[in-house]
Amino acid sequence: MEGILKKYQQKFKKVREEMDNWENLQSRLISQFSNASSIIQRLQVIGDKKNYGNLKGVDGIEDAVLQKQMESLENNLLSMKNTMEEFHKIVLSLEKMVRDSKQLLGGGSRQPSTKQLQQRMGIKPSISDCLDGLVILQEMHKSDSNDLGALRQLLVDQPNIPRDEVQFIFDIIFAENIC
Repeated sequence: MEGILKKYQQKFKKVREEMDNWENLQSRLISQFSNASSIIQRLQVIGDKKNYGNLKGVDGIEDAVLQKQMESLENNLLSMKNTMEEFHKIVLSLEKMVRDSKQLLGGGSRQPSTKQLQQRMGIKPSISDCLDGLVILQEMHKSDSNDLGALRQLLVDQPNIPRDEVQFIFDIIFAENIC
């Protein structure tokens, strides 16, 4: 039983590393989202010709600035997508750890009894406590990942306007000097 507990300790060490990675990804995603929001807010200012001052005389400046901002936004959204995929990898890793931990119990020549699973060795947790803890951590991160997936879907779907239609709208605005 003590050997199984040591293996669980190793698994919890790996879980700790994954949780640290999760926190880093959260910080990165918040930064990426903030950057994307800033770019989107700038688009309105970029569309207003009176904000260009003396640069109005430079041929195609509005289009060039708009194009650069759209490229930045696209790169930022791609980075957010990659970050979301890394969250999913962590969830898959945690799921694997839970599966492996359950197999640890059934991998020997005989199954441990319920009493053995709940038995404590000194101040160490029982095997049952270890397995329950892994399952809880995996479920919490899976739930967070599902929430992030919903956010990702919202970002992908909203607004669901084809790119050429957006460009057409900008072309009309700039051609008619509405702004």
